Parts: sequence; C-alpha cells; structure tokens
Amino acid sequence: MDIFLKIGLPWALSLGAVFYIGLELGSYDKDPTNLPTPEVNNSSKTLANLTVKEKSDQVIISNKQRILPDLATTQRPDNKISPPLPPNLRRIMEDGSMVERMGAYMDALRGMDLNTIGEVVDAFESLPQGYGRHLEMKLLMRSWADLDPLSALNYAQNSLDAKSEKRFAISEVLAGWAVRDADAAISWVTQYQAQNSDSKESQNLMIGVVKGLAENDLSSADNFFRTLPQNNAKWQASTFLAQEYAKLGVDEAIMWADRFPKDDERMRTMILGQLSSKLAQQDLEGTAKWAESIPLGEASEQVVSNLLSKWTSKDPQEAANWTIQIQNPQKRVQAMKLLTNKWALRDPVATAGWLNNFPPSAELDPVVSEFVNRISIRDPEGAVGWASSIVDQTQKEKALEKALRAWDRKDPDQANAWRTQNNFSRSDVETEN
Repeated sequence: MDIFLKIGLPWALSLGAVFYIGLELGSYDKDPTNLPTPEVNNSSKTLANLTVKEKSDQVIISNKQRILPDLATTQRPDNKISPPLPPNLRRIMEDGSMVERMGAYMDALRGMDLNTIGEVVDAFESLPQGYGRHLEMKLLMRSWADLDPLSALNYAQNSLDAKSEKRFAISEVLAGWAVRDADAAISWVTQYQAQNSDSKESQNLMIGVVKGLAENDLSSADNFFRTLPQNNAKWQASTFLAQEYAKLGVDEAIMWADRFPKDDERMRTMILGQLSSKLAQQDLEGTAKWAESIPLGEASEQVVSNLLSKWTSKDPQEAANWTIQIQNPQKRVQAMKLLTNKWALRDPVATAGWLNNFPPSAELDPVVSEFVNRISIRDPEGAVGWASSIVDQTQKEKALEKALRAWDRKDPDQANAWRTQNNFSRSDVETEN
C-alpha cells in the first residue's frame, strides 16, 4: 500500500494529466476553416431535400471540369473565433420591420465566416423569393465570395430562382471575387469560359468580373472587357465601365470611348450610347460639345438622343437653342428631329411654338414629319394642319395619310369633310403601316 501511494498514485495522476492535455491540444489543432475543397454531390438527393451546408458544399463544375482545385482552401482567411450572430436572426428576417431586418442582417454578414454561412443563408432564404430580396442577395453573395467563391457560385447556380435571381447572383459573386483577388477570378473565369463558351452562366461570370474590376482597376476592367465575345454579356458589361469612366469626367471618358475602333460601328454605338447617357446626367454642355464632334452616323445619333433625353427634361428651350446652332446641316436636322420627338411628348404646345419660328422648307420637312407622328393620336386635326405645311410632296402625302387615319378613328365625318374640301383622295399610301 505504501508503495502504491508513493509510486503508483503519482504515476496514475501524471498519466491522466497528460491524457487530458493531449485531448485539449488535439482539439485546437483541428482548424475549423481548413475544410476540403467541396466535391460534386452525385447522390440521388434532390436539391430541395439538401441542407444549406450540403448546398454550399457543392461546386459549380464537375470533377472532370474542375479548375484550380485548391482555390477554395487557399482563399480562406486565417482561423478566427466567430463573433456571435444576432439572436433570433431567422425570426427577425421573417417578421421584423425593414430597419430591424436590415440591421440584424448586416450584423450577421459582418460576423459571417465558414462556420456560420449556413445560418446566414437560412435567414436569407426565409425571405420571399424574387426581386424584392435583391439587396439582401447581393450582400450575401459579396460576403460569401470573400470566404469561398466556388461554393457561393454553386449555391447561386443551384438554389436561386433562374428567372429573377440566378444571373444577378452569379455576377455578384464574381464581382466580389474580382475585387478581392482579380488574378484568380480572371484565371478561373477564362478557363471556365473556354470549356463552356455557349453557356449562360459563362456570360454572367464575365459580366461579374468586369463589374468587380471596374470598382478597383478600370484599366484591367477595360482590357478584360475588350476580350469578351460580341454578345449580350458584352453589352451589359459595358454599362459598368461607362459608369466608372463617367465619374472621371467628360474628357477622360471621351478619351476612353475614342479608343474603340471606328470600323466596328455596332460596338462603337453601344459604348458611346452607354457613356453619353451617364455623362449627360452630370455635364450637359460638355456632352453637347462632344456630340457635335462625332461624325454623323448611328453612334452620333445615339449620343445626341441620350443628351436630349436629359436636356429636354431639364431645360427644353436651351436644348432647342443648341440644336439650331449646329453647323453641319445634316447633324442639325438630326438633332432637331430628335428634339421634336422628345419635347412633343412632354409639351406639344411649346414644341409647336418653337417650330413656328421656322418658315416651311425642305430642310425642316423631316422635323415637321416627326412632329406629326407625335401629335397625330392626341390632336389629329392639328397634325393634318402641320402635315400640310411640308414642302416635299411625297413626305407631305405620307404625313397627311398618317394624320388622317388617326382623325378617322376619332371623328371620321370631320376627316372625310377635310378630304372633300381639300380635294384629297385616299391613296395607296394610306394602306401603309
């Protein structure tokens, strides 16, 4: 017994202490953020029956198509203790007021890590599907992209509504990824696009990259944008570039737009149209000077149209004064016609007063014809009077027939009386649409 007390008991206590310490150290060695790269779930489970964790652990591409397989692991931040999420987060998202809901949700996103993604996604999914939760979805996708962009992409691809949410969510994930690590995002998307060039997801990925790059590095965004194929994705992506370049001011924005090849009229029209819409909101006079300098064509017409859309809503008379001082006769008529189109919708009486300042002429004929088109439905009798002032006989007949058809629908007796009085018979022109 004495031997046991002197030797055995201390030995047993020492062994127990070592065992306990080993357990504690072992638990800290397990890094909860060092998860394996998610693999594709090929089981027969349907998506509706999967848990949030299982949804987020699937990736957007199959094992055979996997690109950068270690990316999800290498992108994860250092292990940190997760701050507590707001209590009753799901209940607040379901039943709370707008302010309470967004406050709790923002707190959850700020504290979100790989351990709490499922809880935040659960709270997000408690909201009704559709456009009403786009802000919450954008915030979720951007935050998730900081932690694990591939699993965020998979969730967007497989769990969100295809009509109202999926495309937008995929774009936001790539935008967040490009802000955090542009090289990795571009590399992954480029390789994915090479294997899936015809997929809608591929286009959405490229839009997202341009959007994210444009927030941090316009030069890189522009270079990547110019590599995109000519499709709808390129048109959508151009809006982000135009928005950011417009913030730099008219001069720098125009320098950027002028770098696009003039032999690609479709692309040039698209870019200049996007840019002019943004610039006109902040500098009407600077945009007007630019519009005058652009050679006549589709691009010029788009720029002038966007300029006058903004100008007529602010000061139509000033816009009208600008149009008549344009030196090039063809561009002047183009601008006056576009002005009439927009101004007549807002104030046809003021537009008529402005047109009365000009004597009838062949140069003014297209402008008057546009005015007739705009007022025929509301004032067909007045439209007939304006059509009668057109000098070119062919244009006059077409304008009269259009106005008279509108008059027939409103008051056929009066329209026929005018025809008889003016010896104007129905013609083949009347059957044209």
